Amino acid sequence: MSKDTIDKLFNELENQFDFEVPEVGHEQRFLDKLNNQNNVASRSFRIYNYWKPVLSVAASIVLLVAVFFGSQQEASAKDLASVSPEMAQTQSFFLSTISKELAKLEDETTPETEILVQDALKQIEVLESKYELLKEDLTISGDDSRVIYAMI
Repeated sequence: MSKDTIDKLFNELENQFDFEVPEVGHEQRFLDKLNNQNNVASRSFRIYNYWKPVLSVAASIVLLVAVFFGSQQEASAKDLASVSPEMAQTQSFFLSTISKELAKLEDETTPETEILVQDALKQIEVLESKYELLKEDLTISGDDSRVIYAMI
């Protein structure tokens, strides 16, 4: 504000100022109220100071537990059935086909073919471990089509 506008403001408000004198003891009553307010505020502030570290530790623990359980739920590996209904049918088809072929393989095991059957079962275990890795990759990649084709 410029000096002219301040002068103009005081000129407009010239006879409107309050010049009354407060009652006797007003200052003491004001100081007493102020001191009472400070005492109440300082007591509640002291109580709050005692709870502040406890509450911060409790909040930290709750946050860590929430993050841990949240990451555990996300960490569960997705499989083909979680991508789409068509992929669920594909997974079901391949699982049933593989289990039928394994049953046939075990039924036709003879002493002459036992080494060959054991080798085939080891190869299936290797494929299963690779499939588990692909399920983790599918979870991480967010349904990447390359991972889905590798799983099929």
